[in-house]
Amino acid sequence: MRDIKEIIDELNRDQLPFLIMLGAKVISLDPERQSCKMEFNVSTDLCHSVDVIQGGFVTAMLDAVMSHGLIGLSEDIVNVSSLEIKTTYLEPSRAGKIIAEGKIIKTGYKLAFMEGRLYNAEGDLTATASTVGKLARKSV
Repeated sequence: MRDIKEIIDELNRDQLPFLIMLGAKVISLDPERQSCKMEFNVSTDLCHSVDVIQGGFVTAMLDAVMSHGLIGLSEDIVNVSSLEIKTTYLEPSRAGKIIAEGKIIKTGYKLAFMEGRLYNAEGDLTATASTVGKLARKSV
């Protein structure tokens, strides 16, 4: 396994535009727990009702933390395509600092099962997700 700090730096350097828009940053990868943690800094431009983050962006943050964990902690997985995502909104997710945690539940050759949690700056759980992802692996 490569150095975790190098992997985190690479994930943060090679961000897609929507992650930049969400103010995304990978802050940790834990091979033992099979988990990833990301921080987001969401502006009110992505909100409705003054400061409530639109639900699609909430799902995007959860999807990102789950897939970043899988790609960051795997040697040969290069892409994850979500086949199904179930998002549960427990409280409004509001503009500002958001912490997301993703966990790999099980990985097969073609599919992976993951879970995610979203927390506000005070540490309150605001949303959860579970997903099934189709895996793309490096060609040998």
